[in-house]
Amino acid sequence: MNRTVSRPPHEGILLFWLLPLAIVCMSVFVIPVVQIVRWSFTDSSLMKEGHELSFRAYIALLSSNDFMSILRTTLIFVISSVLLQVALGFVIALFLDYGDRRGLRGTIIVRTAVLVSWAIPGVVAGVIWKMMFSEMDSGLITSLAHFIVPASRPRFLSSPAAALASSVVANVWRGTAYSMILLYAGLMTFPNDLNEASQIDGANAFQRLFQIKIPVLAPLFLICILLVTVQTFNTFDMLMALTGGGPGRGTEVLALYIYKTIFTEFNLGRGSAAAVLLLLINVAMTWVYFCFLKRGTA
Repeated sequence: MNRTVSRPPHEGILLFWLLPLAIVCMSVFVIPVVQIVRWSFTDSSLMKEGHELSFRAYIALLSSNDFMSILRTTLIFVISSVLLQVALGFVIALFLDYGDRRGLRGTIIVRTAVLVSWAIPGVVAGVIWKMMFSEMDSGLITSLAHFIVPASRPRFLSSPAAALASSVVANVWRGTAYSMILLYAGLMTFPNDLNEASQIDGANAFQRLFQIKIPVLAPLFLICILLVTVQTFNTFDMLMALTGGGPGRGTEVLALYIYKTIFTEFNLGRGSAAAVLLLLINVAMTWVYFCFLKRGTA
């Protein structure tokens, strides 16, 4: 027997009230994206509007040695930051979970201290670390290194390799809290019966960690890695305040390259082409994220 499914009587009214939200989303997201894609196929600049549609911007971008170097720098920055953020976030989450189960008072202090770094705006975090890495006597980390090794004069922001490593450190300090929150939430919902059963079977702490907890939390680890990767690919404000992409182009990641190409070189076509590539990376990562969410709820 076939059943006819009737629509709720107020569905039309609900769609009407959602219309303003749809218009706002179209205005602030869809229309700018379409405009950037259109610009990427022209020779537009901030001085003139280009009308010739071609792939010249993409060809010039992908054949540029500078762009290939920037992609390599971006990958090093993203991979290093993501691995360290997830690893440190999990270690801190383990300590917090252990402290909560044992009722340790210092757990709240550690949790608050980690969250403060996440709450600080990226520009402020960049300025803080720039002061700490300063090669003058006022630089805290430089002074500490000189105190430990008096003959040393470390140049954390003058050498391309050292500046990139310093940028990774600053980004990890700022973003570890996000990984910690996700993984800590997973540990809080971890079933106690698995722990109790493993203890009865004689498993030690390391065996419980690597053979039980990490495999059970593997889907959460993957989601955490995907989200942190998307965030790190879009890092701009902290690096702009910390190094400005220098020295040279030693710390210039893709987001900084887009900004400099459009607003310094006034090359709107090539900058838009780079922005489209960054958008495709974000869309691919988001698609993978939703695939795992869909598989997890299936």
